[in-house]
Amino acid sequence: MLLTISTTREPATDLGYLLHKHPDRVQEFPRAFGVAHVFYPEATDQRCTAALLLDVDPVRLARTRGKTTPDFSLGQYVNDRPYAASSLLSTAMAEVFRTARSGRCAARPELAETAIPLEIVLPALPCRGGPTLARRLFEPMGWDVAADPIPLDPAFPEWGDSRYVTLTLKGELRLADALNHLYVLLPVLDDAKHYWIAEDEVDKLIRAGEGWLAAHPDLTLITRRFLNRRTALTRAAFARLAEVGDDEEETLEPPAEEEVRIPLNTLRRDAVVAALAELQARTVIDLGCGSGQLITALLDRGVPKITGVDVSAHTLMVAARKLKLDRMGSRTRERVDLFQGSVTYTDARFAGYDAAVLMEVVEHLDPPRLPAMERVVFGTAKPTYVLVTTPNAEYNPRYENLTGLRHPDHRFEWTRAEFRDWANAVAGRYGYQVEFRPVGDDDPEVGSPTQMAVFAKEASV
Repeated sequence: MLLTISTTREPATDLGYLLHKHPDRVQEFPRAFGVAHVFYPEATDQRCTAALLLDVDPVRLARTRGKTTPDFSLGQYVNDRPYAASSLLSTAMAEVFRTARSGRCAARPELAETAIPLEIVLPALPCRGGPTLARRLFEPMGWDVAADPIPLDPAFPEWGDSRYVTLTLKGELRLADALNHLYVLLPVLDDAKHYWIAEDEVDKLIRAGEGWLAAHPDLTLITRRFLNRRTALTRAAFARLAEVGDDEEETLEPPAEEEVRIPLNTLRRDAVVAALAELQARTVIDLGCGSGQLITALLDRGVPKITGVDVSAHTLMVAARKLKLDRMGSRTRERVDLFQGSVTYTDARFAGYDAAVLMEVVEHLDPPRLPAMERVVFGTAKPTYVLVTTPNAEYNPRYENLTGLRHPDHRFEWTRAEFRDWANAVAGRYGYQVEFRPVGDDDPEVGSPTQMAVFAKEASV
């Protein structure tokens, strides 16, 4: 199996820093099913290419096969695993480029956070769904996709195409994002995995999908295939993804006898929209807007001016694409603004709004940064109203298969008492009054899954 990653951002050899693999060395990484080799076919200041070559030993693979591996005599030895990109390559890439996937680079920290021109090539990729599915899965993240079918036999064109494609991806993205896209989508396109799917697979999916999966239009297909259609795990993944606050609008189809449930992120968005309508807010700033779910709902409600802010440039690009800003009529386009910013740094552009919304944002801040956010939002921007939603930690035991926090990027999750203590203290310091509202099913024992605080300037009450 072969994967190549190329960049033309000069000096292009900085790719070695991002991958933590020196361009002048050939490195080997033994795996249970073979050996992964990393080398650089070209390494100049103008263009650099890193190659991951996975040499799979079919005999070792058969001896270490998982419970889902077909157990018939020739099938253990005669198959496409040594040649075609699959979960084997995905797993090897995740281990060999572990630090690169996390986005950490001590030598070039600013480069690790920068979108750079990338070209990724997979010469043979199993694709159950053909070139159309490959484009559907990769294009929403900003890739230009070329998926060329591989014929069954070039000598006999009448036989048609095989289920394999040569995949070429081009785009400007963070290298960490690109690697995580591949980690998730290679086994999804193959629609198979070489190992037994356990409960920790949900955590792997959530971590690798951070910032893009919840907003992907094919989230349902990706999640089901990645988790080998295991219903309990898929349901748990959807519940976890809904907590992120992004645009997952599809849910796992429940059995016929179950009641169809509205996703929590939809209930949360609707609760915020209803509160803003009740407050008659005509100008709204969404701090931590993600992929624009709330902005879309407020546009539909006719709010005259809506601004979305996010710390991630990639997320803002996704929001602009989902909102179809480039195809909006001029009058509608004038109502929407998007810009990059952080709620922990004073920004004059935050001021002058009727209402500010922090929907599932505060729990992503390190606790020592909360006072900075409070000063920026409540002390400097000073909107008439501030709406804050955050998970209710007491509700977490109601989620099957959830261990720890609801999302790997959460720094904390408050109980109802902790949230009230924080909100009341902030209101007292900055001259606001605050009321609390449940969002979602209000369990008599543990409360609602999401809790919302509505702050109002005392002069406006």
